[in-house]
Amino acid sequence: MRSIKLHTTALALIAMTATGAAAADVYGPFPVTLKGYEGEKTNSVSYSGQIARHALHDSLKKAAALGNGGANAAEVEALMLSYFNGSDADLDILAPKSKDGFPIKQTTVNAISKGKNISGKFYKGAMPAWPGNGTGKDAVMHMIKMAAKADKGFDAENGYDWGQVISKFTMGAMMYNQSVDNYLDEKLAADNKPNDKPYKDGAYYTGKEHSWDEGFGYWGAPAHAMSLTPQQAYAIAKGKDLAAADANGDGMVDLKTEYVFGPAYYAAGADKGGTKSTNYMHTIMQAFIDGRQVIADAKGEALSDEARAQLKAHAATIESNWEKVLAEAAFKYAGSVYKDINKMAEAEGEEKAKAYRAYVKHWGELKGFAMALQSGRNNLGATAVELNNLVGFGPVTMDNSYVTGIDADGNFVRDRRMTWNDYQLNMLKTQELLKGKFGLKSLANDQLAQLEGLADKMKAEASAETD
Repeated sequence: MRSIKLHTTALALIAMTATGAAAADVYGPFPVTLKGYEGEKTNSVSYSGQIARHALHDSLKKAAALGNGGANAAEVEALMLSYFNGSDADLDILAPKSKDGFPIKQTTVNAISKGKNISGKFYKGAMPAWPGNGTGKDAVMHMIKMAAKADKGFDAENGYDWGQVISKFTMGAMMYNQSVDNYLDEKLAADNKPNDKPYKDGAYYTGKEHSWDEGFGYWGAPAHAMSLTPQQAYAIAKGKDLAAADANGDGMVDLKTEYVFGPAYYAAGADKGGTKSTNYMHTIMQAFIDGRQVIADAKGEALSDEARAQLKAHAATIESNWEKVLAEAAFKYAGSVYKDINKMAEAEGEEKAKAYRAYVKHWGELKGFAMALQSGRNNLGATAVELNNLVGFGPVTMDNSYVTGIDADGNFVRDRRMTWNDYQLNMLKTQELLKGKFGLKSLANDQLAQLEGLADKMKAEASAETD
């Protein structure tokens, strides 16, 4: 089967090169259409800068777990900031890295693209989901500082798994925000990066070609994602299934075109693991391919109003489905938190500590995705307020306290308490809110069947206390 697949892929690539058109199931190559270009380039696709930022993000998450509880805080913070802010040095890719049977081509960030950072592309709007009333960038900088002080990225006292919170927030505040609120929004305007001019001086691609490519790059899917099942895409992100990843048959995984990064990974996860069938990964991927074809068909001329309307329709498909992917992930982890509380109630000693560690991890993923949802083009308004109230600034910890704010020095304040049942009810209400607001269908870890019973139980207990 492997040889057949490679032969078919090779024939498809030959056909695409010969005709100058992209196959319906691969993102590129697309022909160079820029008027007056006389160089040797034949493929106008370029999004390596976005892939470099995915590698910076994955490495930042890995670095968040390198603290030893305070003694090496300065060193760890400097390392994390080098991945967040970029560095003059050629940074090692801490993740993803090669595994046995899954060799990765690039080992340094500059091998993908030079001079890139996360900070310059991070959401700068208000982020009330995090204590301190700051911007999204303020929030992540606080997270980085706190992660550096933690023991392997885990703050047991306040209930944070820093790698998870930082990573999931960044999937919204950089990848999702830049794609749907910049490249597939503002840069689709007729006078912004027009298609009859180069993206910048010396470029071999037009303004609209590169803008669309950059939006695609943040999505994080391999160019051949349409030929992958959600199970295969999910496995690739886990460093498995070389045969599925290695589209060009060179025996290794090229991060630029063959790997599955965060947003596409979570789309595949929803498609493969939910209670109802969804097709987020392929729907988003096809919209990116179809939109790029619209631009290629313009052959270097300014896009007509009709062509831009088609692009906007594809962009709307991408945005609505990507938003659902983030909401599905938040829904899933709210269910995990609910179940973790049950496990903690039943466990003792070391098993209870393990259950609490899993609970904090899942809460971090829930919180990160809840913040990611608030980093897009849409103002969620009252939905965001309710979501933030239900999830909180921090989870209920072992003494039933939870973070309610930060002091003048940025230290967490925990001055309220909540019962485990109350917080479980919050998780069920979170699932109810997300399902209703975003029209979710995958619904992994759906615990909503428990909502009525838990609410009735809590009413009965409250009545008994007042008798």
